[in-house]
Amino acid sequence: MILLVTPSERASECAAALHEATGEKIAVADKLARASTLLRAECYLAVVLDQYLLETEPDEAETTLQHLGTAIPVHVNLAITGMDRLVREVQAAVQRRRREERTARHAAIAGLRSDLNGTVTALLLSMDLALAISGMPAAATEKLQSVHELVKKLRSQLESVAPAGQSEPATGP
Repeated sequence: MILLVTPSERASECAAALHEATGEKIAVADKLARASTLLRAECYLAVVLDQYLLETEPDEAETTLQHLGTAIPVHVNLAITGMDRLVREVQAAVQRRRREERTARHAAIAGLRSDLNGTVTALLLSMDLALAISGMPAAATEKLQSVHELVKKLRSQLESVAPAGQSEPATGP
């Protein structure tokens, strides 16, 4: 979802163009105070801020910017910006945000995979050492072998997850 913040009479026209270009739902706020309220209630992909409001209400602008969360801000002067340029700027910002999300997701997966692989390796080594102990009761050996098989299955599941460097199917524009 994208939040468009402007008192402009062109707000509905801008919202329609942004929706058509991005496929995202567009919420409109005519004041920064309303935008702050909406930002506290929802998560937005991007927030398009009319430069006019940022200049005329600097204190409220600061409050609004503090509530952006993970939304990418797009500052535009709607009094002089054409519809094509507005759409291009928002599309570029949305694409940048999606790339950043993909990069962060891949980094998180790679870190988790690395941590889990170390633990799985340690578990397998511990199981091998435990299974090498002579004179263990048969029931204990059976349980250890069962756990060993489960850990090997976990390792194969970790290996089947796409490596962090591989691309994902593209989503959205």
